[in-house]
Amino acid sequence: MSGIRLAVQKSGRLSEKSLELLSECGINFSLNKSKLTAVSRNFPVEILFLRDDDIPGYVANGVATCGIVGENVVQEKSPQLEVISKMGFGKCRLSLAVPASFKYNSVQDLNGKKIATSYPEILSRYLDTKDVAAEIQDISGSVEIAPAIGLADAICDLVSSGGTLLANRLKEVEKVLDSEAVLVKSPNLGEEESRILDELVFRISTVNNSQGCKYIVLNSPNESLQTISDILPGIKSPTVVELAEEGWSAVHAVVNEELFWDVLSKLKEAGAEGITVLPIEKIIV
Repeated sequence: MSGIRLAVQKSGRLSEKSLELLSECGINFSLNKSKLTAVSRNFPVEILFLRDDDIPGYVANGVATCGIVGENVVQEKSPQLEVISKMGFGKCRLSLAVPASFKYNSVQDLNGKKIATSYPEILSRYLDTKDVAAEIQDISGSVEIAPAIGLADAICDLVSSGGTLLANRLKEVEKVLDSEAVLVKSPNLGEEESRILDELVFRISTVNNSQGCKYIVLNSPNESLQTISDILPGIKSPTVVELAEEGWSAVHAVVNEELFWDVLSKLKEAGAEGITVLPIEKIIV
């Protein structure tokens, strides 16, 4: 195949989101659960479906051109890999947690303790920076039960909502690493591979730039344009178009959804009328 190879998670929390993102990027392919690869019909990419722990290795040794994988896995398996884009999904944190009854004041309280984790390399580097000497128990799966069965005094595991910790009577005490899905690339790519990868990154950024944004169109009396423009900065500045009715203009802008309701109230107070809010599919900056 002439193109690039993209490794994605075969199953798990990042798999569905990765495939949705590729679809939003206009990359079409047929999925066959019995196969471990898929070739796009309209973009020069072959998708490899792998275990998440294997993705960094495939990318590092050049079998895959690039891969979408959790930043926590990259830092554990191949921290030398270059992260070229953050995906905006799969956000979590790698944290230290102890039993609820543990009297915890600082990370120094873990000196001489046993800590169970599936991320021994990340944890070892973190403890070194804190000058903490603890015994790391490298286990896979069900890390949160380790203190209850006497295997460890504490754990270091991924946390999203914290519900699993509460269910196992654990409390989060230190954040070791923030993580989300990232795109990593293989070193020493050829010119054609780099060109195709650049196009993929451009498409991903175009989709991600639109996330959490709304397109607003409104009518404003001309005497209020400056006030309304200050409320709606847009990507650079709002677009203002003179209306047929004298003394009025149409204003177009992009607003972050987190600020939307606050902005909407301010617009009405400033005299805006006919406010229309539209979803955004793509933004190219």
